[in-house]
Amino acid sequence: MGIKDLIPWNNGGREIGTHRGAEANPFFTLHREMNRMFDDVFRGFDLAPFGSPRGLSGLGWPQIDIDETDKEVRITAELPGLDEKDVSLQIANGVLSISGEKKSESEDKARRFSERYYGRFERRIPLEDVDEDKVSAAFKNGVLTITAPKSAEAKNVRRIAINRNG
Repeated sequence: MGIKDLIPWNNGGREIGTHRGAEANPFFTLHREMNRMFDDVFRGFDLAPFGSPRGLSGLGWPQIDIDETDKEVRITAELPGLDEKDVSLQIANGVLSISGEKKSESEDKARRFSERYYGRFERRIPLEDVDEDKVSAAFKNGVLTITAPKSAEAKNVRRIAINRNG
């Protein structure tokens, strides 16, 4: 594909219809092509562009990092603006569930203005070969850190030799 194929008004004879038979306006055509591209991109995320009420959950909020060593799995979740009472942790059948709700209200009586925001989230993380009874969590400055020590079975790792003769 050449660079000329990317220019909407230089589409190699492919005519894009305009309103009521008007001549092809390059700016109108560019506008429609840009709208179509944004619609295609956001259709893949299953959320409406810009300002969707589902926007935070669709984009993977909260941000979660998972770090695994030989001894433990450490999960860090960034939860700015939340307190530990707003977050719930559960582990069952090898799945860790982090859920919570963010509530924010602000009011400016001088300007007669108020704003409210409510948002729920839930993330499920599969954990294999961890000792579920020894999982611990700490919450400090909006960062939740979960430490899951690996079980004795997980520590027994056996190397497998690779044969050259396929």
